[in-house]
Amino acid sequence: MNKHVQIKKDKLIWKFSFYGLLKNLRFFEPYLYIYFLNLDFSLFQIGLLLSIRQIVVYLTEIPSGVFADNYGKKTSLLICFISYLISFVFFFLTRTFLIAATGMLFFAIGEAFRSGTHKSIIYSYLEEKGWFNLKTYVYGRTRSFSLIGTSLSGFLSIILVLNIPNLKWIFLITMVPYILDFFLVFSYPNYLNEKTQTSFNLKKFFKLLVSNLKSLFSKKLVKKYLLNSSIYDSIFKSSKDYIQPIIKNIAAVSGIYIIGSYTQEENMKILLGLIYGFFYIFNAIASRNSYLFQKKFKSSKFLNISFDLMGFIFILLAIVTKFNIVPLIIFLFFIFALKRNIRKPMVVDVFGNITEKNERATIHSIDSQLRSIFMVFIAPLLGFFADNFSISTAFLIFGVIIFIINIFLKKD
Repeated sequence: MNKHVQIKKDKLIWKFSFYGLLKNLRFFEPYLYIYFLNLDFSLFQIGLLLSIRQIVVYLTEIPSGVFADNYGKKTSLLICFISYLISFVFFFLTRTFLIAATGMLFFAIGEAFRSGTHKSIIYSYLEEKGWFNLKTYVYGRTRSFSLIGTSLSGFLSIILVLNIPNLKWIFLITMVPYILDFFLVFSYPNYLNEKTQTSFNLKKFFKLLVSNLKSLFSKKLVKKYLLNSSIYDSIFKSSKDYIQPIIKNIAAVSGIYIIGSYTQEENMKILLGLIYGFFYIFNAIASRNSYLFQKKFKSSKFLNISFDLMGFIFILLAIVTKFNIVPLIIFLFFIFALKRNIRKPMVVDVFGNITEKNERATIHSIDSQLRSIFMVFIAPLLGFFADNFSISTAFLIFGVIIFIINIFLKKD
């Protein structure tokens, strides 16, 4: 039987796919900035919340990766979902910046224990089945389910936000798919936990941590592609949800009506839900077919090309945002997200090729940790420029910075 057909029929691959779908049912995502703006938080304060999240991820990312590699990947994922659920309770209770920051702390712990861990579980399973050379195809396929989850989340969130008394209830509703995902991960076979240590010893843990870091950072290619991936993603994650305040501002000035019987605020929520929903339908298709791009572009080459394209998109966004051209704003954010989801499986492919088996969860954790470091500065800086000048000016400044950074990243 053809390997691609076997992969499509494999029960555990289906579980991996539904893990991503449930994980991405974040019904709050299209409205997170709106939620904080409605609490009178500034864009700078929202940037600070993202920084707090990334600082905590920075402090816990590599240790959590080493924990997963040595004390159990499945165990690490179960810890992550418990942390996410706690964070949603705090977001629901948010009245002040301090409560929101506490929610971000627990959310960050969840992110740290999750990032890279599920990818390394997939790597291990593919090696056992003799499918490791198809990792781009498999990861693109499983990631497409994650994006389908985000798309469903966008559409379902419209129904939810129009029928709940307050946006805060969206966080409690989000707990349902996360509880389901906890039990799905719990059902994974125990051999995928891959414990190499039977008991936790702090001294031994730090020895393993130092050993893994030395091994990874001794490789020139690893350092180069870690920077490429982490800087790109830090800029993407810091800016991708700016479509929310942009649409909110335009709606306040000119009015956007999709359904005449609803208020302007409700129409804005409908539009944002539709934007996120349709964005991720196409992103799911892009992710599933990213292996086709790999036939035309070598993964490492595409990482460099897509970096420059991001700078170009930022400059175009600066122009169309300045003149409030809504269709082009939506289109450019669509291309921005689409390109990233073609790129992501290629990052996984590159990392899989340049690391050893016992380093895989760790390299993804280092990637995420470096992203955290950069986001600590990028998110509030972008917010500062947006608050004190304009969002379009902030985009223009960052577009120029992106081109300059990639000049150095492309050097051997």
